[in-house]
Amino acid sequence: MDGGHPLKTQIQSFIVRKFPAARKRGIDEQTPLLEAGIVDSLGVLELVGFLEQSFRIKVADEELTPENFGNIHHLASFVENKREQVAASSA
Repeated sequence: MDGGHPLKTQIQSFIVRKFPAARKRGIDEQTPLLEAGIVDSLGVLELVGFLEQSFRIKVADEELTPENFGNIHHLASFVENKREQVAASSA
């Protein structure tokens, strides 16, 4: 686990809490969530709900891509980019 990055830590702990496959196998920030079967299509929706609530962002349908949701590292980068866009648009 990447203790130096609270965003990744939050996302990882949510995934481990919510998805039994993540607990069984153990995951890190590079573990492929979709390909490895850790998060299924319903799980992606739960993940979106968590991201939107926790980080006050909106996730559009077209953003539900493997590039954004492929692993914890990609998720954290996606959230950071969304937060920067929100900050820039409200500045």
